[in-house]
Amino acid sequence: MFDSLSDKLGSVLDGLRRRGALKESDVDQAMRDVRLALLEADVALPVVRDFIAQVKERAVGQEVLKSVTPGQMVVKIVHDGLVEMLGGAAPSEDGTPPAPEGLNLLGEPPVAFLMVGLQGSGKTTSTAKIARRLQQRDKKKVLMASLDVYRPAAQEQLKILGEQAEVSTLPIVAGQQPVDIAKRAMQAGRFGGYDVVMLDTAGRLHVDEGLMAEVAAVKTATNPSEVMLVADAMTGQDAVNVADSFNKRVGLTGIMLTRVDGDARGGAALSMRAVTQCPIKLLGVGEKLDELEEFHADRIAGRILGMGDVVSLVEKARETIQEEDAERLAKKIQKGEFDLNDLADQLKQMRKMGGLQGLMGMLPGIGKMKDQMKNANLDEGLLKRQEAIISSMTAKERRNPKVIHASRKQRIANGSGTSVQEVNKLLKQHQTMAKMMKKMGKLGQKGLMRSMGGMMGKGGGLPPGLMPPGGMR
Repeated sequence: MFDSLSDKLGSVLDGLRRRGALKESDVDQAMRDVRLALLEADVALPVVRDFIAQVKERAVGQEVLKSVTPGQMVVKIVHDGLVEMLGGAAPSEDGTPPAPEGLNLLGEPPVAFLMVGLQGSGKTTSTAKIARRLQQRDKKKVLMASLDVYRPAAQEQLKILGEQAEVSTLPIVAGQQPVDIAKRAMQAGRFGGYDVVMLDTAGRLHVDEGLMAEVAAVKTATNPSEVMLVADAMTGQDAVNVADSFNKRVGLTGIMLTRVDGDARGGAALSMRAVTQCPIKLLGVGEKLDELEEFHADRIAGRILGMGDVVSLVEKARETIQEEDAERLAKKIQKGEFDLNDLADQLKQMRKMGGLQGLMGMLPGIGKMKDQMKNANLDEGLLKRQEAIISSMTAKERRNPKVIHASRKQRIANGSGTSVQEVNKLLKQHQTMAKMMKKMGKLGQKGLMRSMGGMMGKGGGLPPGLMPPGGMR
């Protein structure tokens, strides 16, 4: 979502970094360029004015102009300004960033979560995503109820999503009105021992009095601990106006941005917190039910400025990689073993973590390599094809790739719908990784850690398993 803004801010700040000393005129010019970049990204004009005034005041101070590395200091000031604009607090004295404002689960169960927003913003899917997260990660018993009696099949949609997410849904009663459905859901939640009741309200194509009156009535009837606005990041400045309208009329406790993985200009995210003073709590980063992220202002600011987001990358890895699998692989590496079954497991983990583009987008400095990445033809289907190739092998071939000769390669290629050349590339990739694992195994545990650092290379980059065949040209 922030690619365009990241590119423009990156070029402005890179110019400052390269200068040994800064004059006030240099900072003025940089701030003009930053202002233009933010406006082009659809950030609200009042928000841009406040941001530039705040950053400029700090950036022309004696502390910066006399700094040993004034360019880096200005970058830090811009970063801190973005964090504040996004609603983040300053780090503690030891440098620890503050925890994000999480979902409010306090109160006598069942607590109600009221999901509001315009039609088409992704409210129903977001309801199921949050319910799934609360149930699987936070171990809460969740009930979902659709109050949308206007959109055809809206209630059936939530029921199907509930089955996919393995979350209970309130039985549908034809002809019942939204406030009555909400009261029935809260009663069912109390009798069923549920911790949370998710109420998916109806949307409209635009904000109107009927929509607001209905949401207000449901809120009065259920006294929710969270009133979560679901806003489509692709709608730009309109999303900010919608958020402001809902906040003034109903009173929001949090915002969830959807379609963050799209090519929106990012202005909605940057403006929404500043305009409404309401925290952005969650991000929908894809269509699947597990594609949901907590919003961290400092991490988003880091992504915008090309600093990467290694912490989120580690958290994704922790969520997707099973501890037993990691221990099993570590033991095999210590023995110098790494077969095609292990490679297949690694490919699956990479897909779960967002694929090649998703992973690389979180690595520091990757923004400067975008042209290289385009030339490298990073094909998101590559991982699936490689998995298909391994799946087309026999158990013996996966354990011992040396037995795979010409006729077997042809059979594997036919079975996976690929070519013999692709099979050869995969086998070569595995061979390279197996040799490296063998060396790491001989080095022991300390050597293993040193080699893992070496795999990333002195200047960053990716391990061989993450590189596209043929490397980056």
